[in-house]
Amino acid sequence: MVLMEAVEKRYREGVAALDGVSLRVARGEWVCVMGPSGSGKTTLLNLLAGLDRPTAGGVRVAGVALDSLDGPGLARHRRETVGILFQQFHLVGHLTAVENVMLAQHFHSVADEAEALEALARVGLRERAHHLPSRLSAGEQQRVCTARALINAPRLLLADEPTGSLDEASKAVVLDLLAGLHAAGQTLVVVTHDPSIGARADRCVRLEHGRLA
Repeated sequence: MVLMEAVEKRYREGVAALDGVSLRVARGEWVCVMGPSGSGKTTLLNLLAGLDRPTAGGVRVAGVALDSLDGPGLARHRRETVGILFQQFHLVGHLTAVENVMLAQHFHSVADEAEALEALARVGLRERAHHLPSRLSAGEQQRVCTARALINAPRLLLADEPTGSLDEASKAVVLDLLAGLHAAGQTLVVVTHDPSIGARADRCVRLEHGRLA
């Protein structure tokens, strides 16, 4: 599902966020990326999502070389191939839970409320579908984000510290949800500082100073 070959990401100041990283992720595999702050974890996710481009090296996702895609092609890649879970949720405050999920459908193809409600039911939030984010707990907001990330059946799910803002009870719910997705064959790449998440993954890799340690 993922092939990164000798990937570098350098900024104008000469700082190397990633320095010669090569990584393979098999279809259906759950890989955790761990390491200290500033080690390049989020940069790695951004490259897989097509939100950024490498300075050198190649990135392939689902058989597609991302450096061969122009801007609209990368946007299509994000819509059709990748689902993204953010630590800070990024829900639209004036839209209800179901409307936030439907927004992802709108950018992919056609919004379908029945499908969006079913997606919320999968994460245990059918009864909260018409609540605004401000009326939802942090754990519930993260589950709305999960439904939004999955509504278009992405082949790869990327998660950046998905439990970093959650209490223990909410974290357990989200972890069980990720484990269920993995059991159903979903490919996951999860950035985390949390060893309890790493313990549930198939494999952990560690980044230090932009390199695989």
